[in-house]
Amino acid sequence: MPRGWSARRRDAGAAAVEMALLMPLLLLLVFGIIDFGRMLNAQITVTEAAREGARAASLSPSQNPAGVEADARARVNRVAAGFNATTTVTANCIGSPAPGDDATVQVTYQFKFATPVGFFAGLLPNGTADGSMPLTSTGVMPCRA
Repeated sequence: MPRGWSARRRDAGAAAVEMALLMPLLLLLVFGIIDFGRMLNAQITVTEAAREGARAASLSPSQNPAGVEADARARVNRVAAGFNATTTVTANCIGSPAPGDDATVQVTYQFKFATPVGFFAGLLPNGTADGSMPLTSTGVMPCRA
């Protein structure tokens, strides 16, 4: 046997133990990056949907509250296609609105983690026990006079 051979064999076991200890932390970091990117994309979409919904409500040609709300919801659903979002519309843009009247749209989406990082979502301030996180955004636009 060449000299130093037995020392290399002993080190092979140490490398396997180090890998076994570090691999869960490395995977948790990679999964966290993946889910954070997905959650950031979802938050941007929810924000855009709320803004577009408020714009649609403020510019709605309808003269009844149900029509304004329907216009805003349709716009939110178009922007946030594929998301099962909850939309709340408050619009004072019927008839001839006062200068300070606004159309407000709040969009809430329950984000579900795709990786095991969702297990830790319950530890976050807004996280739920089922491993999801509510994402909420509010859009406000002045009514068209």
